[in-house]
Amino acid sequence: MKSFLLVAAALALAGCATTPPSPTPPATERPSARSEPQRDGVIQALYTQHADWRGTPYRIGGTGRTGIDCSAFVMTTFRSQFGVDLPRTTEQQARFGDPIPREQMAAGDLVFFRTGAKKRHVGIYVENGRFLHASTSAGVTLSELDNPYWADSYWMTRRPRAQGALLTER
Repeated sequence: MKSFLLVAAALALAGCATTPPSPTPPATERPSARSEPQRDGVIQALYTQHADWRGTPYRIGGTGRTGIDCSAFVMTTFRSQFGVDLPRTTEQQARFGDPIPREQMAAGDLVFFRTGAKKRHVGIYVENGRFLHASTSAGVTLSELDNPYWADSYWMTRRPRAQGALLTER
């Protein structure tokens, strides 16, 4: 009986321990043909920035640790993590880089939202439907694109360029 229980427990644990990997499409079928290490480097840099700035309060016009607005946070992130200078305002950033279809978003793409009649918001796509931004309610945080508020106000995605090359292809 004791050995039966041990075998049953081992089988139960083995069933939970692994799941088959989902197939990875060939590079030609992926939204952007770039190497995984480069993509992983951008993702890691964004998580590092989140860890460094998490909870910093939102302040319109703010540019530092005591308070920062969304476009200043995006500008600061690109400068500190990627050595890329972006324009200062959301309006200027919305004209920077190349437009990207929503279904082809990649780490480092800028995501834009229309949050009011004349209000715009910007964040940086990280992965798995999450983006990094300076939120008016939570400060610097990660949010889900499929959250009803963000899903309803989604406007567009743009891919920044760095010295003539797409950031996600560096």
